[in-house]
Amino acid sequence: MKDATIIFSLNNETDTKTILTSVYDSLISKGYDAINQIAGYILSGDPTYITTYNDARNMIQKVDRYELLKALIKFYLAN
Repeated sequence: MKDATIIFSLNNETDTKTILTSVYDSLISKGYDAINQIAGYILSGDPTYITTYNDARNMIQKVDRYELLKALIKFYLAN
């Protein structure tokens, strides 16, 4: 019997954008500076930078921080 690892990935750009937009909106709704909070999360990995409101903290943790950073840099340089 072959042991195989199945890798589940949520790294497609549409999902990442949807999650990031939702997290941003949740942070804004709660009165936070969303850009600073998301940047703090990306740099530190500390999920407490992200509110639990609307399940934002759980959602952003589904996206690998490295992949999120790559997507943001790619978007920034393309525009």
